[in-house]
Amino acid sequence: MDHSKAPVLAALDAYHATGQLPFTPPGHKQGRGADPRVRAVLGEAVFRSDVLATAGLDDRTSSGGILEEAEALMADAVDADHTFFSTCGSSLSVKAAMLAVAGPHQKLLVGRDVHKSVVSGLILAGINPVWVEPNWDPERHLAHPPSAQAFEAAFAAHPDARGALVTSPTPYGTCADISAIAQVCHDRDKPLIVDEAWGAHLPFHPDLPSWAMDAGADICVTSVHKMGSGLEQGSVFHLRGDRVEPDVLKQRADLLATTSASVLIYAGLDGWRRQMVEQGRDLLDHALGLARQVRERLGAIDGLHVNDRADFCGPERAFDMDPLQVFVDLSELRITGYDAADWLREHHRINLHLCDHRRISAQLTHADDAHSAERLVNALQDLVRHADRFRPAPVVEIPDPAQLMGEQVVLPRDAFFGAVEEVPWEKAEGRIAAEMITPYPPGIPAVVPGQRLNAAVLRYLRTGADAGMVIPDAADSKVTSVRVAAQD
Repeated sequence: MDHSKAPVLAALDAYHATGQLPFTPPGHKQGRGADPRVRAVLGEAVFRSDVLATAGLDDRTSSGGILEEAEALMADAVDADHTFFSTCGSSLSVKAAMLAVAGPHQKLLVGRDVHKSVVSGLILAGINPVWVEPNWDPERHLAHPPSAQAFEAAFAAHPDARGALVTSPTPYGTCADISAIAQVCHDRDKPLIVDEAWGAHLPFHPDLPSWAMDAGADICVTSVHKMGSGLEQGSVFHLRGDRVEPDVLKQRADLLATTSASVLIYAGLDGWRRQMVEQGRDLLDHALGLARQVRERLGAIDGLHVNDRADFCGPERAFDMDPLQVFVDLSELRITGYDAADWLREHHRINLHLCDHRRISAQLTHADDAHSAERLVNALQDLVRHADRFRPAPVVEIPDPAQLMGEQVVLPRDAFFGAVEEVPWEKAEGRIAAEMITPYPPGIPAVVPGQRLNAAVLRYLRTGADAGMVIPDAADSKVTSVRVAAQD
């Protein structure tokens, strides 16, 4: 296919060139009705290109096939059979994938280190999750994707499961052995869904971890806005093979998708695909080289430890890792990642990707250059110089994997929508959770609706909140109280 084309961008250009006059939404009419103070911040071009997808970018019946051509080009670029665009982020895309594989009360094998959007999908669909335990690093208190052997054991115990879902890369940049997991699924003719939200760039450079379609996944969900050049909420989901019908996947997405899709987001997806096909190898060559330099420079600073393959990969850890996710362990400085991230924002105007009780991370992409790298290194050097002024790192009581997994007593949907009450956290042990409780970032729920709460998880959340952990989805963000099922 001709990847010099960008159908959505070309159609936008034609829309402007032909002088189309809308008597349709959006009501700002290409910015003419927008407050000048808003236009001054957002720019005229944003409003000018914010047009309808149908009866705007394309005609009333979409006879131009603009979106379909853009999706076909994206599929060709990454060697998928079908690709679908989403303007609602991968949070929608992964739910559509789940609904295409399993229905109410049907089982789905799910790695327990999934994003909260997956748990939301379980709640909405009434799917019965069979949790698969991640690989756990007790030294670094870090979960990596589950192994193929863990999925094999889960299928052996639950042969009626409809398929499996694994997150790879994780927000920590660590990757599963997708080929081996796919083989476990396909030996049973079951589909594998890969939540690859952090892996949009993986198909475009051989020195990066293998991407899901190349490794045998049936459905792959990718957030182009995370590691690519798409606008926020720009996501794609890819399909290969015949274990999931493309029409079924599309219909499931239609249940959740907006009927007012953003042409701006479509245009970002379309343009990013062209950029990666034409320039991706060179751009990522540069990014990988810059990441190596940043890692070396940060690793030479006393008090900082940059996590590398020796830390994250190996037996009972991750299969692979993305070197563009630069994680720095602050344990030697005796400060938390929460406090470090806040200090770097206040004093150096640097916003970090992820922080936890002992780490911070900087996400590098093809957009970074020597200037941004220099600011990052200088800021972390200054952090070390000021480390003695921080409060001593509070103790976050992190449970072992078995305690963190918890016992799933009832379906997440039943607990979430059932009768609930709010109890003090000290009295919540043994009760069934009726809400998600999710440290964010990275957005992996510590508590899932329907899970029996134990003292270790509750202590983890309370001590984490006191240390600076952000828990935005809990009814009580400080976890001094918890929503539980009214009748166990």
